[in-house]
This record gives sequence, structure tokens and C-alpha cells, in this order.
Amino acid sequence: MIELEGVPELIDPVMVAAFEGWNDAGDAASTAVAHLDREWKGEVFAALDAEDYYDFQVNRPTVFLDNGVRKITWPTTRLSVVRVGGDKPRDLVLVRGIEPSMRWRSFCNEILAFAHELGVEMVVILGALLGDTPHTRPVPVSGVTSDPDLARTMDLEETRYEGPTGIVGILQEACTHAGVPAVSLWAAVPHYVSQPPNPKATLALLNRLEDLIGLRIPLGELPEDARAWQVGVDQLAAEDSEVAEYVQTLEEARDTAELPEASGEAIAREFERYLRRREPGTGPGGGPGVAMEGGDTAFLRDAGSGRTRPPKPAQPGPEAVPGTDAAEEAEEAEGPERPEGSAEETTGPADGPEGSADGSPDTDTDGESEK
Repeated sequence: MIELEGVPELIDPVMVAAFEGWNDAGDAASTAVAHLDREWKGEVFAALDAEDYYDFQVNRPTVFLDNGVRKITWPTTRLSVVRVGGDKPRDLVLVRGIEPSMRWRSFCNEILAFAHELGVEMVVILGALLGDTPHTRPVPVSGVTSDPDLARTMDLEETRYEGPTGIVGILQEACTHAGVPAVSLWAAVPHYVSQPPNPKATLALLNRLEDLIGLRIPLGELPEDARAWQVGVDQLAAEDSEVAEYVQTLEEARDTAELPEASGEAIAREFERYLRRREPGTGPGGGPGVAMEGGDTAFLRDAGSGRTRPPKPAQPGPEAVPGTDAAEEAEEAEGPERPEGSAEETTGPADGPEGSADGSPDTDTDGESEK
């Protein structure tokens, strides 16, 4: 039995967890939980024994000076609690740490023991993965669960992913087997810019969490950080014509894939989300994407060809837009028809290339959000 001293009786508690490492592209998920802890002044009440779960040659401890005294910080997972006030106050149990190196089943059982002792009603695990998504579009966030009933009642996807997994997938399955409702929220980060931080992906996760648990989350400077991040990535992409062309291809594919979803019902649903999030003097936040692995800010290149990205598919030529009756009457009044190719000739927009941007993870990342 776990004895929790100094922790008050919690009100409708929800556990929100994130882990640094394989499940945390651009540090988007762990930064989201850190943001909640900072904004609501979380109080740490427990820390898992680092000796049980971490390889210190992989995740090394750090030494620091505290008033001239040398101290060591060990890599671990900490739990804190925050109380969210308002008309209907409730509590959040925040779990933030590093993906463990060993004993994953014991690790998950210990987390679930805390959840049981605290009366947690639902566990929400945040993750981020690299995907084929342009940084200029909203960050796709998938909500998935292994519980068919929860998928139906909360408008989530029932996970169908098969392949390598990380601690996010293991913890979600452990919750399911223990009878604890569990949801994973996955943000897709542009793979061509993956270096942390990623305020746009962090912001997207917080917005989706806000919808899921029905709490208004103070965003602080995140919206402004996200806008500044996107401006920086725009400038970086503009310096390389091949990268700019690749981003345009992703944009066209994403827009084509999402066109059927732009129904009246979908638009109304997004507008309702906007109204729920809106605060006086502020609007909904947007944000940027990801940077390169290994700390390199250069864009990925194909080793064989040396090209920055695959060549853009060929586009069909534009079709002329038929003139209206009013336009034909105006032309007759002005004089003879202008030759083709003149500056005032009107043409329609070029058709985009076929394709779709699913925003789904590669098998190289933790892909619990794959359908």
C-alpha cells in the first residue's frame, strides 16, 4: 500500500502524463505537462526510485551547486498535484519524467498504484511524433484509446497500431487491463524541423487536452512563442528553394486530404471549440513545428541523390475560367478580344498534385496514434 502524506483528498482527479525520449518529438509533450505544472503551481508529492528504472549511462545524473554545496539530481519520474479553481474545481495529477530504461511493467504498476490511491478517474498520456505535416498548417493531434466505449463516448479513435512502441503505449495498455479509462493524445511534428522546443505542437496538445477534460488552461506566452517559431521556420525554409518546394507539396497534399472534412458539421464543431477557448483580449493560439534530430538545423538530405527532399510531383496546367455574360458584354463594348498571353488574361488556379498528408507517425516513432 502506498501512503501519501500531505496530499489532500482530490476532487474528480485526472492524471496527465508525459515522458521525455522516444515518445516526445520536439519535447512537445513533456513541455506541455511542465507548462501545466508551472501555471498552476504544482506541488511534488512523490518521485520514483531512479535506481529501479534508469540506466545511468544512458540518462546520466547531473551535479549542481546549491549555496556552494555540491548536489546530484538523478533522472527519475515525479508526480505533482495541482488544483484548478473556478465554478467546478477539480484536481490534476501530473506525471513527468524520462522514459524508463528497464522494468517497464513494474514502472507502470507503480504509476497505477498512485492513480488508484488518489482515486484518479482517467489517465491522459501526451506524446509527440515526427510526421509528414507542413509547419505552416495546424498541428494534427490524434486522440486514441484501447477502450471501444471510451472511443465512442468521447469521439476518439480506437487504436489499431501494430509495431514497436514506447512507454506511452505500454502505460495505456496497463491502464486498460487495470480497468482505468486511458487516452493518448499525439501531436504530429514536421520531420524536417525536429529540434526542441516546439511551442506550436505543445500548444496544440494543450488545446486538445482542454477539450478532452473540460478545463480552461492558461496559455501564458505559448501563443506568441508559437508565432515567433513559425516565422523563424518560414525564414529558414525560404533560404532553400528545394525545401520551400517540398513544404508547398506537403501543404497541397494536406489541403487535398482535408477537403472532404470541411463539412458544415466539422466547421461548426471547430467554431464551438474556438468559442470555448476564447478569453477576453486573447484569441486562439497557433504555433510552429519541429527541428532536426541530433541538434542539426540543416534539413534532411537523401544520401543517394543529395537532394533535400523527393522531387515535387508534376502539376497539370491551369484551365481557363469561362467568362461570365457580363464579362463578354464588357469585352464587346471595349473592342476586339485581346490575344492570348496578354497581361490581363484571366486563368484559374493550377490543380494541385494528387496525394494526402495523413500526419501519422512513421514506425520509427512511437505510433500509438496510427489507425
